[in-house]
Amino acid sequence: MTTTQDLYERVRQSLERVRPYLQIDGGDVELLRVTEYGFVEVKLIGACANCPMSVLTLRAGIERALLRDVPEVRRVESVLQ
Repeated sequence: MTTTQDLYERVRQSLERVRPYLQIDGGDVELLRVTEYGFVEVKLIGACANCPMSVLTLRAGIERALLRDVPEVRRVESVLQ
């Protein structure tokens, strides 16, 4: 059985592979929380925070990568903090 801590670490590693693509345009992503049910909360920062394409970045970039790399992930949500 996968622990929440193991799930968090695998999500973190997947985000590290996505991060360079975000940083090219002056953006980044911060991992806030991973629930035991596979829901991931992230915060888009830098240029990504206010970009009109941020929803596309979240769904087609970040979420797609996480779903591919970590099958337990069900949904990724961007949280404003």
